Amino acid sequence: MRKQNQKLVIEQLDNTLKQFGILRSVSVPQKGWIRAIRNALNMSGRQLAQRLNLSDRSSVTLLEQNEINGAATIRTMKNAAQALNCVFVYGFIPLTSLKDTIKKQAESLARKRIEKTSHTMLLEQQQISKDEEKKLYYDAINELLDNLPKSLWD
Repeated sequence: MRKQNQKLVIEQLDNTLKQFGILRSVSVPQKGWIRAIRNALNMSGRQLAQRLNLSDRSSVTLLEQNEINGAATIRTMKNAAQALNCVFVYGFIPLTSLKDTIKKQAESLARKRIEKTSHTMLLEQQQISKDEEKKLYYDAINELLDNLPKSLWD
């Protein structure tokens, strides 16, 4: 992907994901979403089993337990949501933004590179000033952000 396009994709994805930020504050019900919605609809486990074409109520109990312990598959959750007349939503919400995540990684990598270079230069008795080191650091960050190399994540 061309770098300009990649930056546009990051910006557009960040804008899309911003909309979901409010979901960070939504907590999962203690007994899971399937059980909470099933109970709110006053639907028995047997009735949900029928709607899911499952053999018996114990299959719904297992499904609800799997949701709580994280063992339910996306397909199973989609089917359960549909049987409850809901839509299953799956996604990732960045803690800050994709752009910030990339910048922090670039800063970390630049810091490591500068420390390595400074150490080598110190051993060769060619130590650079703090101002020069700071300039090299910011230049390295900008280069990484401009080029977005795959090695950024090594």
